[in-house]
Amino acid sequence: MIESRLGYRSDVSDRVAVLAHRKKMLHGAGLDELRETLDAAGVTDPLWYEVNKSKKAPKRARKALDAGAELVLVWGGDGMTQRCMDALAGSSVTVGLLPAGTANLLASNLGVPHKLSEAVQIALHGKNRALDLGRFDGEHFAVMAGAGFDATLVGGADRKAKERLGRLAYVRSGLSGLRDRTVRAQVTVDDRVWYTGPASCVLFGNVGRITGGVPAFDGADPTDGEIEVGVTTASGPVQWARTLGRVAFGRSENSPYVRMTRGRKMSVKLDRPLPVELDGGARGETKKFAVQVVPAAITVRVPR
Repeated sequence: MIESRLGYRSDVSDRVAVLAHRKKMLHGAGLDELRETLDAAGVTDPLWYEVNKSKKAPKRARKALDAGAELVLVWGGDGMTQRCMDALAGSSVTVGLLPAGTANLLASNLGVPHKLSEAVQIALHGKNRALDLGRFDGEHFAVMAGAGFDATLVGGADRKAKERLGRLAYVRSGLSGLRDRTVRAQVTVDDRVWYTGPASCVLFGNVGRITGGVPAFDGADPTDGEIEVGVTTASGPVQWARTLGRVAFGRSENSPYVRMTRGRKMSVKLDRPLPVELDGGARGETKKFAVQVVPAAITVRVPR
């Protein structure tokens, strides 16, 4: 052990890799400050990979694995985190979250602070926690996946709008989706048809708080081997206002326009295509998809 310049003892023995979205900032701190903070913590020569788009992160993540990384620090927002989790799922590495960008819902749900020195401390010396991931048609997600209104909401909040407006970008895009028509949906949970009827949103949650910090799934636990399932039937501004009001106060199950359950393996059929999102990243449109839980798929550092 050595005494680090940050004031805590450093005993980092893992081979550390950094996967960083170079355009993201963490409360005004950039990658130069990250290098300085790591150096002060005793991590003087990490493997270092930068991308300018999150979709390029999986290739870098696989390079880090091939290079022998044992602890991978992910610098970025929801999109960057999801891409890295997808690539690293099932491996033996541990992930440390450095929540740069507009939002990082996984970090927020796990209690990782949005302050550089504190986030680095947890990433290097926090407690290991094995987390479930969801898998949407073969692609992993850590926070949520969905079709319908939630995907319209995140799809309409482009990068420039999020940089300019922050979370208000989601509010603006959400308003444009309030008048979308419902579709006919069939949702099967663990090989039984659970819901058949109109739907404006079909949502799957691995953690409790989703886009905008909304507490959509009160009982969600990313270590319980199940995925939360929600179907919303709200249509039009009035019904959506009532629904979102209940959800905002953590009472989703009390809304007459929300049905909720949980399961391990789900499939969805729609009578027309809806937009899809994974952890806040748009994925086009689809009429049919499958979701399943992958228990203990990734190990993440969390506060002690």
